[in-house]
Amino acid sequence: MTTWRKSSYSDETGGACIELARLSPGVGVRDSKAPWAGHLELPRQSFAALLDYLRRERPSN
Repeated sequence: MTTWRKSSYSDETGGACIELARLSPGVGVRDSKAPWAGHLELPRQSFAALLDYLRRERPSN
């Protein structure tokens, strides 16, 4: 059974958030508001690169 974890940035109304799961051999990403719509699976290295990019390109408040 796959365990999906919701983003810690999510609020009680659902907000715009994602869920992540450890999949073999990658990482699953899906919309928390529509989990039935499927998921995107990324290789671990690609997921790490995506996170690095998002951290660098995050707009400052």
